[in-house]
Amino acid sequence: MFQCNPHKPKKEEAEHPVTTKKKSKEEIEAAKALKIKKREEEEQQRWRWWEEDKYEDGIKWKFLEHRGPFFPPEYQHLPDNVNFYYNGKVVKLGLAAEEVALFFAQMLDHEYTTKDVFRNNFFKDWRKEMTLEERVLISDLNKCDFRELHTMHKEKVEARKVLSKEEKLVMKEANQKIVEEYGFCILDHHRERIGNFKIEPPGLFRGRGEHPKQGMLKKRIQPEDVIINCAKKSCIPEPPAGHHWKEVRHDNTVTWLASWTENVQGSCKYVMLNPSSKLKGEKDWEKYEVARRLKSCVNGIRQQYQQDIKSKQMETRQRAVALYFIDKLALRAGNEKEEGETADTVGCCSLRVEHITLHDLLEDKDCVVEFDFLGKDCIRYYNKVPVTKRVFKNLKLFMKNKEPGDDLFDRLNTCLLNKHLSSLLPGLTAKVFRTFNASITLQEQLQQLSNMTDNPAEKLLSYNRANRAVAVLCNHQRVPPKTFDQSMANLQSKIDGRREQLALAKSELKLAKKEVKAHSSDGKLQAVVERKKKAVQRCEEQLMKMEVQATNREENKQIALGTSKLNYLDPRISVAWCKNMEVPLDKIYNKSQRDKFAWAVDMTGADFIF
Repeated sequence: MFQCNPHKPKKEEAEHPVTTKKKSKEEIEAAKALKIKKREEEEQQRWRWWEEDKYEDGIKWKFLEHRGPFFPPEYQHLPDNVNFYYNGKVVKLGLAAEEVALFFAQMLDHEYTTKDVFRNNFFKDWRKEMTLEERVLISDLNKCDFRELHTMHKEKVEARKVLSKEEKLVMKEANQKIVEEYGFCILDHHRERIGNFKIEPPGLFRGRGEHPKQGMLKKRIQPEDVIINCAKKSCIPEPPAGHHWKEVRHDNTVTWLASWTENVQGSCKYVMLNPSSKLKGEKDWEKYEVARRLKSCVNGIRQQYQQDIKSKQMETRQRAVALYFIDKLALRAGNEKEEGETADTVGCCSLRVEHITLHDLLEDKDCVVEFDFLGKDCIRYYNKVPVTKRVFKNLKLFMKNKEPGDDLFDRLNTCLLNKHLSSLLPGLTAKVFRTFNASITLQEQLQQLSNMTDNPAEKLLSYNRANRAVAVLCNHQRVPPKTFDQSMANLQSKIDGRREQLALAKSELKLAKKEVKAHSSDGKLQAVVERKKKAVQRCEEQLMKMEVQATNREENKQIALGTSKLNYLDPRISVAWCKNMEVPLDKIYNKSQRDKFAWAVDMTGADFIF
C-alpha cells in the first residue's frame, strides 16, 4: 500500500519554480503615482478640525451617532469527541463551567497555569460558575484533566495558520463588514473612526508581573451592563435581540461612546474614538500646549518648591520634595490603591519608606538616594541619585520613626499635588510636568546629536538616540524579544556577507583600474571602472546601513521607544526636525501615527521650537 508524501508536491514546485513577471519601469512609476494620488485624496477628505473654532469649555461635541459596541459570539458546547476528565473519568460540564474550563485549557502551555496564585484564583471563580452537582464532584484542581480541550484549541490555532487564500479572503471580508457597521460614528456630521468598538470576550485575567488577581474570571459583558452615550437627536443604537442597555445618556461633556464596569478590578471600560479623531487630537494638542506654557514659568515654579522645602509646614515640605523628584527624575505621580486590589505598584506620592535608601556617601557622591520600587505595569524603577542637602535632610525627617511599610509622603496624595500645580498654571498636572521634561529633553538631544552632513541612516540613529534618552528618563523599559538573539545573529550574518561582497567589489575595481592603465586608449574599459566604482559605493552604503541598524537594535534591546514617542513627546518637535534634516516623516511615524498627529504635521514649520 502506497503512502502519500505531503512534501512531494513542494519538491516538484521547487524543481519547476513559477516565474513571476518582473514589473516594468512604467508599471512601477504608475503604482507610485497611484499611491501619491490616493494620499492626496485622503488629505483632501481629512477633517481639518484644528482650523475650526473650538467649542465652549467643557463641550466636546454637538452631534454623535453610532451603532453601539460589537459583542463577541455566545459560547457553543464542545464537540462530543472532546472530553474533560476528573479523577480519570469523563465529566460532561454545563455550558457556563465548560466555557471557563476551556479558558484554562487554552493556557496549559503557558507559565501562568503553574503559578499557585493563578490556579487558586481560577479554581475559586470556576467553582462559582458550576452547578451544585459539579461543585460537589470537582473539589481538587490537580485531579482535573484539560488535555483534550487543550489539544482541540491547538488544532484550531494551527488550522487558522494553513487557511487557503480564498478562506482568508472570506474572513477578511466578514471582518471588514463588521468594521463598516460598528467601527465608525458620525461626530458633528463628520465620519470618524472608532478605536476599540469590540467588547473584550470573557477569559482569565493575567495582569502584569505578579498580579494578585491573576487567574480570576473576566466575565462576559452583556448589553445590560453597558451605558450608551449619543446625541438626543441621533438614532439610538439597537441592543442585540432579547437584551436592553443599562442606560442611554446624552452627555456631550465626555468623549466616550459606551461604558461598562469590568468585574475583576472594578474599573470602568470605554469605547472611545480612534487616536486620529478630532476628540483625541484636541486632547493631545491641549496637553502639549500646556507643557509649552510651562516652559515660560518653570524657573519660577522651581524657585518656589526650593523655598517650600524650608517651610515650617510638613505638608508643604513633602509636596516640595515630591515635586522636586517629579521634575528632576520624571517620576509618575502615583495613585492610592486599596490593599490587595491591584499589583503593588507605586508612584512618587505613594512611595513607602522601604522604597528608598539614603546614603550620606556612595560611589564618591554625597547625599545619594537609592530608589527601588515597581512602577506602572510592574516595571522596576531602580536609580541612585545625588540630591541637594536640603532634600536629603527632609527625607531623613520624613522617614523618622516610621516602619518600612509606612508612606514616605504621609501628608500628600496625587490629588493635593495636582491641585497645587493647577493653581500655579491652569491645566498643569504632574503628568504635564513629565511631558514637558520629556519633550524638552528630546529637543535638546536632537540639537546635540543631529548633523546635516550625516547620511539618512546616521540621522535616524541620532533621532533614536535622542528618543532613547527620553525613554530612559521616563523608565520606559521592555523585556527583550524572545527572538532578539536569533534576529541579531541573522543580521550579523548579512553584514558579514556584505563585507565579503565589498571586498570582492574592491578587488574587481583594482583589476579594472590595472586594465585601464595597460590599455589607456580603450574607452570601454574606463566605463567598466566607473561601473565598478558605483558597485563599491553601493556596497559601502548598504554595509553602513546594516551596521547602523545593528547598533540601533542593540541599543534598544531593553528600551521601549514607542511609549514616549506617542504619549510624551510633542510631535511638532519631530516634524520640524524632519523638515530641517530632510528626513521623510514616514521614517519616524508610520501611517497610523501620521494620522494621529495630522494636526501637528499640517501646522508645523521647520522653525518650530518647543
